[in-house]
Amino acid sequence: MKHLSIVICVAATFATTGALAQPANLTGVYKCVQMCRGDLPAYVTQNGTELNLLTEAGVPSRAWPDWYSPANRIWIDAFNQSAVYSPDGMLIQFDNGTIWQRDVPPLSPPVRRRR
Repeated sequence: MKHLSIVICVAATFATTGALAQPANLTGVYKCVQMCRGDLPAYVTQNGTELNLLTEAGVPSRAWPDWYSPANRIWIDAFNQSAVYSPDGMLIQFDNGTIWQRDVPPLSPPVRRRR
């Protein structure tokens, strides 16, 4: 019985450490596409599991992986709400309906040089 409890504890430790890892890198510039509160670009800076947000309205906040679903949700402290993000980090949808889409600059055409 003692060995069984040790095995369960070790298995639980490995299961929780894997769940706490944030698979997507959310660092980047985002454009608000729904329920926007301003016209500015939104910025996300990720350092490990901690995030700094600057909203489209210019409001700064801190965020962390959500306690209940750390693999695909973040908790935004200043707004007292969470947000779900896509696995590739291209979309962040907040509980209040606001949606941010990663602002990827268009590719420029190749430059042709004359000889």
